[in-house]
Amino acid sequence: MKRILFVDDEPNVLEGLQRMLYPLQNEWKMAFASSGSRALETLEQSRFDVVVSDMRMPGMDGAQLLAEVKKRYPDILRFVLSGQSATDLVYRAVGDAHQFLSKPCKPKLLKECVDKAFALRELLASDSLKAVVARIRSLPPVPHVYAKLCEALKSSEYSIADVGRVIEMDLAMTAKILQVANSAFFGLRRQVATATQAASLLGLNTINALVLTTGLFAPIEGSKLPRGFSINALWEHSMIVGWYARSVCLAENTSSELAGDAYTAGLLHDTGKLVLASAYTEEYAHVYDHSVVNAIPLHDAEKQVLGCTHAEVGAYLLGIWGLPHAIIESVAYHHRPADSVGTSFAPLTAVHAADVLAFGLQKEPADYPAPAMDMAYLGRLGLEGRAVAWEGACANIDVRGGG
Repeated sequence: MKRILFVDDEPNVLEGLQRMLYPLQNEWKMAFASSGSRALETLEQSRFDVVVSDMRMPGMDGAQLLAEVKKRYPDILRFVLSGQSATDLVYRAVGDAHQFLSKPCKPKLLKECVDKAFALRELLASDSLKAVVARIRSLPPVPHVYAKLCEALKSSEYSIADVGRVIEMDLAMTAKILQVANSAFFGLRRQVATATQAASLLGLNTINALVLTTGLFAPIEGSKLPRGFSINALWEHSMIVGWYARSVCLAENTSSELAGDAYTAGLLHDTGKLVLASAYTEEYAHVYDHSVVNAIPLHDAEKQVLGCTHAEVGAYLLGIWGLPHAIIESVAYHHRPADSVGTSFAPLTAVHAADVLAFGLQKEPADYPAPAMDMAYLGRLGLEGRAVAWEGACANIDVRGGG
């Protein structure tokens, strides 16, 4: 049974939540706290899986509470449930909250968000790894893309579409912007799967607040990354896989929406590498060595050394951040698509193929075996004869010219 703590300084709100969520009492064990300090006292006495907090509270506000919860209990999932008047506080909590919900919130939506986040926990067997991933505020962007975004936000010559296209060039900033855009707090009627859409819907003021005020996107120091790990190489590979994934979709005459999903999924497919490299600096260097010495794919070496792969870690993070299912599935299964339940062409198909083609067509240097196309999976989809056409479509892309 899931254990959930709700925090709000207004007694009427807490009573309303109790009445509203009564039908879930057989699935959720719920507790209610009227302040941040009382919430921390409750957490000391019992174990909880989720904290759902209001933002604007006297004394310790919601942003301060969630930061403290992250510090003391990093494995707890942290949700914001607040009114639109608390937007300034929400910006402060962006680094510490996993998802954002707006008052009033229907029980069905709250349950759906919690259930989806919990379903992803099966991806990671290690509780310590879950805690590490849940603690992450943001991911480090590529320095030159971050600099370009700051320049764009400070210049009147750049439109919101231009800003979106800059964000779309970086996997770290794309992931964070999509987390915010897909939160129920902003009341968007559909899930957003591309950074350009997210930027357009959020607007320049919100993007400015997130980038220039919160400091979420500050680049990581190179010395903090593992020996042999290049954030620029990861960025280049991710961009190529995104372009290739979109090209594969175009070769299949898919909708522009599916192609956009595939591009974003391709850009984010190796997010887990950035997570592991940032959180396990020394260990990840050993993973690389293990892969080279034993001539096994990097994801197999990750599994043997760390007990998980970058695909699982990336999917878990993006999942608890509330990104669309098609992107999460693509990230989780891009090395083993046959383990997914799909039976038709999807963004996962495009990302799997694009990742394989990126190593072949770009002759990407690697001291470990390159990934191979899963022909059994393509056969299940009736697409085993399409790989050659996809290769031809991707071979025509000018990667130096930006796709």
